[in-house]
Amino acid sequence: MRIALFGGSFNPPHVGHQLAALYVLETAAVDELWLVPCFKHAFDKALEPFEDRFRMCELGAAALGPRARVSDVERDLGGESRTLRTVRALEARHAQHRFSVVIGADLVDEIDDWDGGEELRREVPFIVVGRSGAAPPPPTAGGGPAVAMPAVSSTEIRQALGAGKPVTGLVSRAVLDYIYGRGLYGARESE
Repeated sequence: MRIALFGGSFNPPHVGHQLAALYVLETAAVDELWLVPCFKHAFDKALEPFEDRFRMCELGAAALGPRARVSDVERDLGGESRTLRTVRALEARHAQHRFSVVIGADLVDEIDDWDGGEELRREVPFIVVGRSGAAPPPPTAGGGPAVAMPAVSSTEIRQALGAGKPVTGLVSRAVLDYIYGRGLYGARESE
């Protein structure tokens, strides 16, 4: 199978992530998309516990159907999350699959600065998803312009939740219910 790996902090996963995942599933030559929440952010960003972010990813992926799932590979690997290490671990575990990596258009110029970025470029293809405010990715295979995902920010969502402000339309209802139920991000149910 052809698997698109969509990694991130997912702190929390939001509708921009879901839209990007659906876009990849519907337009790229892939059979499945695996959301891969990082275990520990490489730049030491504060994150909610892995298990909470993993569960929120599962809730968000459920809306995308059976072709979307969530991988816990980075929990198994432990330590700082590094894309090349994750890809190699998945290739070793699933030699029968071919992997690609989903990234936002805003990250394309940074890949060579990643730990093992040049090797990663040689090892797997990238699926570039447009992001609002970023330079557009290369044209799609059909020749038309790629779609830019809406500007939705996990940071802004966390800040709004902590301030008791509504985030309706930015986070799926299932994820938002989970956030309120667990009291993540200092959230107080106001919606």
